[in-house]
Amino acid sequence: MTDTPFRAVVVQAGSVPFDSPATLRKLLGLIEACAARGAKVAVFPEALLGTYPKGITFGAVVGDRRPEGREWYRRYYASSVEVPGAETAAIGKACAAAGLTSVIGVIERDGGTLYCTAVFFGPDGKLLGKHRKLMPTAAERLVWGFGDGSTMPVVDTPHGRLASVICWENYMPMLRMAMYSRHVQLYCAPTADDRETWLPTMRTIALEGRCFVLSACQFVTRGAYPSDYPCELSNDPAYVMIRGGSCIIDPAGRVLAGPTFDEETILDAEIDLAEVARGKYDLDVVGHYSRPDIFRLEVNESPRTAAKWRTEPPG
Repeated sequence: MTDTPFRAVVVQAGSVPFDSPATLRKLLGLIEACAARGAKVAVFPEALLGTYPKGITFGAVVGDRRPEGREWYRRYYASSVEVPGAETAAIGKACAAAGLTSVIGVIERDGGTLYCTAVFFGPDGKLLGKHRKLMPTAAERLVWGFGDGSTMPVVDTPHGRLASVICWENYMPMLRMAMYSRHVQLYCAPTADDRETWLPTMRTIALEGRCFVLSACQFVTRGAYPSDYPCELSNDPAYVMIRGGSCIIDPAGRVLAGPTFDEETILDAEIDLAEVARGKYDLDVVGHYSRPDIFRLEVNESPRTAAKWRTEPPG
């Protein structure tokens, strides 16, 4: 891990919805753009590769699922990616060429289920791990499965200990505590939440965890989605579906970059990990500012599968 300050970026950009090959090409270009800015760490939005399906019902009402909704789910499934897979291999190659550590939001397929996932790449292009969103919010549960404790890594990188918590997972106090207990330094928060309340949430987490918080949100309009997309919000091509609000916060809760709204952009800031230690001088919620004699968190990291295969010994 480096003791030298470095440049980190959050990328505020939108998918080419339901067109993952086009989104992948855009993403690879954005990785090059991050490198051109001298970035060593980059965070990309939630569901960038695979689409955040804002405004669609997928034909679901209580007690019934309509055929047209099933067809849209098929199209959504077709735009998802496998992890690892061809798309992650291409991203890894681009990260290696850029010398970039990155966190990227994807829609991951595994069997018949889709997951909202953040994938981590090292500057050598290696896929360092992934985090599946533990708790999809509201109607997201129609189309996304639930992650489990087996994909909650905090990974060592040349630029610090890095983890990802996706969108409203950041409102789960025990999940945040699990990240702090692993001594996260670069707390990455890909999101689709573009409300005014997001920035104070990110500032609270930075202060609470004494870590840098890097949050990336999409900017995307209705016109980017397919013309036949059954959007319940608006069919005006200029309508802003997700307006951004990306930001970078330091361990003292200071806003280093953003939030920026209503445009695609790349925000950058200098990261000095010495600020983490300076912040923990008077607040370490898993150390000197904890009371484990009163409060304890238990984390189950075992994978939860529908079937468990047991092979009996011969004889």
